[in-house]
Amino acid sequence: MLGLDGLLGWFSVDMGIDLGTCNTLVCVRGEGIVLNEPSVVAVKRGTNRVLNGGNAVGWSAKEMLGKTPGSISAIRPLKDGVISDFEITEAMLSYFIRKVNGRSRIFGPRVVIAVPSGITAVEKRAVLDSAERAGARRVYLVEEPMAAGIGAGLPIVEPTASMIVDIGGGTTEVAIMSLADIATCESIRVAGDDLDEAIINHMKKAYNLTIGEQTAERIKIEIGSAAEVGEDESLEVRGRDNVSGLPRKTVVTSEEIREALLEPIGAIIETVKRTLERAEPELAADLVDNGICLAGGGALLRGLDVQIANATGLDVRVADDPMTCVARGTSIYLENLEEWKATMESDMDDL
Repeated sequence: MLGLDGLLGWFSVDMGIDLGTCNTLVCVRGEGIVLNEPSVVAVKRGTNRVLNGGNAVGWSAKEMLGKTPGSISAIRPLKDGVISDFEITEAMLSYFIRKVNGRSRIFGPRVVIAVPSGITAVEKRAVLDSAERAGARRVYLVEEPMAAGIGAGLPIVEPTASMIVDIGGGTTEVAIMSLADIATCESIRVAGDDLDEAIINHMKKAYNLTIGEQTAERIKIEIGSAAEVGEDESLEVRGRDNVSGLPRKTVVTSEEIREALLEPIGAIIETVKRTLERAEPELAADLVDNGICLAGGGALLRGLDVQIANATGLDVRVADDPMTCVARGTSIYLENLEEWKATMESDMDDL
């Protein structure tokens, strides 16, 4: 029997949200992922007023990053996987919920949001409050490693160990799961943004050239790697000369970018090893056969699977479409909401 809350679901679009530092993905029950946009909001400088009638969010705002005039700020309201600007996050969520749910709906949606496993109770409350004030009728929180593991198709409900390494924009989540729960987990605030930052720092030190976040991300995607894979490549990079202050271009190679990424990649690998060391012996034994699954945008860095395999001695594979694993996991939670909601944190008592 459906309760009142379930019946109200017929009059709204229940959705799962992967609220990421870099991108926010929204999925709808029965439809899959319906929205994938950058977690960026453009506001009038000195205020929290979102431009374009509250619609300067996502792709339209990301295009402004680093290019705004003095009167406009393009803001990423999440840092290291958690909310750093409450009001802007609320405006962003409101825009995404409105875009998916439609303005004509009488009732707000029930929303499942994936959050990093290492966040505090205060940070969880900030997510719950933001989503509720943005128009959600009911909010459930699920830990990102669980959502990523389910979205990657791992057998996490079975009595065998499954290991996920979810490398997002702000956090890396490393977890070993069994029997539909997390056996051991570690969350570190070193992830894709730190790879970009390492490239920006390298360009300053090696070439006296200042580049923006989007340029650093393009370098990472086009020639970045964690291990030697294939032939070395080069890329022409444009930025601002730190001495003359004038625009300049230079050429960088994949080998030097690989060197620049050593420190953040080393931190991620150390976290994987620490998590393995804390695993129960029987679970560790399972991983000899089951290996490690990589998810998140950082999993797309070439050679990262090779480096982790070399460091751990385990088989490492990249999930299918790793960037959408968490969102697909929230979608599966939506499909089983009545059955699984008792396992998730929520904002209200049952209706």
